[in-house]
Amino acid sequence: MDERSTDETSGGGPATHRYTHGYGASVLQGHRRRTAANSAAHLLPHLLPGQRLLDVGSGAGTITADLARAVGPERTTALEVTEEAAQLTRAELARQGLAEVEVLVADAHRLPLPDDSIDVAHAHQVLQHVADPVGVLAELRRVVRPGGVIAVRDAEYPGFRWYPDVPGLDDWLSLYLATARANGGTPDAGRRLLAWARAAGLDDVEMTSSTWTYATPGDRAWWADSWAGRISAGPLAQQILASGRAAQEDLDRIARAWRGWAENPDASFIVPHGEIIARPR
Repeated sequence: MDERSTDETSGGGPATHRYTHGYGASVLQGHRRRTAANSAAHLLPHLLPGQRLLDVGSGAGTITADLARAVGPERTTALEVTEEAAQLTRAELARQGLAEVEVLVADAHRLPLPDDSIDVAHAHQVLQHVADPVGVLAELRRVVRPGGVIAVRDAEYPGFRWYPDVPGLDDWLSLYLATARANGGTPDAGRRLLAWARAAGLDDVEMTSSTWTYATPGDRAWWADSWAGRISAGPLAQQILASGRAAQEDLDRIARAWRGWAENPDASFIVPHGEIIARPR
């Protein structure tokens, strides 16, 4: 996803949106832990060698690499909206020996692909950040052949749950939600996927849900360190400071709250996701 891009909404008006997270070290640290097994399990049973696959919003490239191995790297196309993000994907694919994967730079609202040219389209944590989620799904419907597969998964930020209650984490979630919405995003995208798919003209849609859970000492420390870094420095922190929603001392306090939460042996964190499998007719 890009730092800032402009597109047309489905209602015809202009919409400006920014990728809230950016590409700092604390963000990439998290994104590089994503695999097809932990982030696209709903898609895996539908993959076959030789399918033509499009991965939209490929980012750090780790999920892309797993999908490419399932269908064949020469049959896989990854797409990002800026050259900076595309280079992240290319670097990871090269590291894993999958340089045959094609990596394109384009806007998901206007895919540079012919109609009915793809067997499988995948988007993970993408629709929550785009200006027009229904428009992106309509584009996926256009390029995926009848009977093919569109697989989407997005987090449901307002449904995040943790134990024990920590006021600093309440402040973190409020600031994130406000910032994402100000950037034109939809942080409750997970619950909307079925409605968006139907609005895009997809009527053969199965919606499911799944979670990430952080409850071991190592997982808690990693998750807390990632969010403490994002909230106290980097693009997310800069956006919050520029908006006046919080001061640096507030963000530093929230970062300390994250790390304190992780040190509690009873602590747990649950991240719910909505996910769909849709088949164009």
